[in-house]
Amino acid sequence: MILIDAERLAASRPNRPLFSDVSVTIADGDRLGVVGLNGSGKSTLLRMLAGDLQTESGEVRRGRGVRVGFLAQNPILPPGTVRDAVGAGWRGEAMLDRLGMSPLLDTSTDELSGGQAKRTALAGLLVDEYEVLILDEPTNHLDLDAIRFLEDWLAEYRGGLVLVTHDRHVLDKVTTRVLELDRGRGYLHVPTGWNAGSGYSAYLAGRAEREERAEVAEQVRKNLATRELAWLRRGAPARTSKPKARIATATALVEGRAQAAARDGDLGLRLGSKRLGSKGIELTDVEFSWPDGTRVLDKCSLTFEPGDRVGVVGANGAGKSTLLDLVAGRLTPMAGDVDRGATVHVGYYDQLGRDLDLGQRVRDAVAGDKGEPSLADVILMKRFWFDGDAQFAPIGTLSGGERRRLQLLLTLVPQPNVLLLDEPTNDLDLDTLRALEDFLDDWPGIVVTVSHDRAFLDRVTDELLALDGLGGMRWIRGGVSAWLAERTAAAPSTAPSSAPASRTPQPNVVARKAPSVTTATKLGTDGASRRSPSTLRRQLGQAERDLAAATSARDELATQMSTTNAHWELSELAERLAAAQAKVAAMEDAWLALAGEAEDLGLTS
Repeated sequence: MILIDAERLAASRPNRPLFSDVSVTIADGDRLGVVGLNGSGKSTLLRMLAGDLQTESGEVRRGRGVRVGFLAQNPILPPGTVRDAVGAGWRGEAMLDRLGMSPLLDTSTDELSGGQAKRTALAGLLVDEYEVLILDEPTNHLDLDAIRFLEDWLAEYRGGLVLVTHDRHVLDKVTTRVLELDRGRGYLHVPTGWNAGSGYSAYLAGRAEREERAEVAEQVRKNLATRELAWLRRGAPARTSKPKARIATATALVEGRAQAAARDGDLGLRLGSKRLGSKGIELTDVEFSWPDGTRVLDKCSLTFEPGDRVGVVGANGAGKSTLLDLVAGRLTPMAGDVDRGATVHVGYYDQLGRDLDLGQRVRDAVAGDKGEPSLADVILMKRFWFDGDAQFAPIGTLSGGERRRLQLLLTLVPQPNVLLLDEPTNDLDLDTLRALEDFLDDWPGIVVTVSHDRAFLDRVTDELLALDGLGGMRWIRGGVSAWLAERTAAAPSTAPSSAPASRTPQPNVVARKAPSVTTATKLGTDGASRRSPSTLRRQLGQAERDLAAATSARDELATQMSTTNAHWELSELAERLAAAQAKVAAMEDAWLALAGEAEDLGLTS
């Protein structure tokens, strides 16, 4: 049964069009993901499909009696309590619990943060009955438990689903088709062959194929243009006898251009960073509680050293953002000490963003107190994909993702050497996420990331720190997957997605049991100086990667020896193979030494 049929939709915003001639049909069981660059019109399209925004052109038809549930990017809740906003009795309360809102059941909706309001609105949609659900960034502000629950719920949903999200795991598991908005046009990607079942895989394959075809077509055009240009230049006397149609065709080929790229160049994140000395940031026996008595940290000790890549996970309300605020100096601990090295310069990309003046233009925000932006500022804005028109646009007219990209620019301009990233993936498009991941790969400073994006955490972090919501924390071996497996195993006896409202302080697991984060454990049992735990983890991971690369090179040489018959080549390959084997043996010894040291410190299980 067809639920929504949209035909030839178009939309624009001041100074530029968003998309045109986009058609899409939603039927029972369809799971459509919508992807595209920030500012391409994804949220606008969803609002048109939901009936929340009038179409500029085209038509949206809905089946008779079809109920459409819509989660806006910034939903507005009715007056009253959270419990009242969701309704549905015990079912509503259970859904709020799964989304981490149990402690706020009786809180007035006008006291909620943006993320809390979105979770409340999402809970209301999931307990009601709709033939179509249209969800704009539903995973923003959800913790990992809640995201996994939402994935499973949507996978079982039998109605039509339209979804905008930049969570690659969700796109891969939930969607069966993907609509890509690119440079004003819509491209529908349907799984076939080896991509069957995953809309996200079909999108990746379809986009790569389209870009490859465009490259081939442009090369063909250039070759034809070269030949036609030579034909045009064959002497002036002969030109008068040349057919006008042929001249017009040749001129069109010579003057033609490939379609302009969606964005000009790569995202210019590499602005440099100030030199970071040997000392980073140390937290010693830090304690922090909120005025209502809620314990966040209880005698926690941590050391962040140059080169550290730490991910922080935990349920909503466990204190992840509070930890970053303490590290950044925005909050003062009730007890304990936060010691920052003399060369530390912190850049904080928080989930709330800077206090941007929505009436201010992008260029004025970047220029700051200078008044008019300098040439360097203009170049910088272009590197961050703010072209001529976008530079003069009021910040209030930017999409959510464009505002986040502007906040990222403003965070990196002072060239920090410590980056604190609080939910950095919220609202950023897939291309920007990949650019940020590539940037962090070889960024020389300290990175501490709070995120619920599993793909992002797996890519940019070497260590994972879990907060339990009771004041304690501990290191997790095996990354996000291991932590989620632990949460699943403990599910019968623990709340699924939020720490309880009434908390009893517990001994801090990290400070008292795991010798991996306290200053005292940087000395061995004999008092000799040893590597710090964070350095040891990083070096152990690098040793594993180096050993794998050396083993692969050795095996490749062995394969070459088995396939060649030339005597002189066999002799050369034998020498290289012997050297490669010696290198592998040395790396194995180095890895075993590091692994033994890690076992002594209790870093292995």
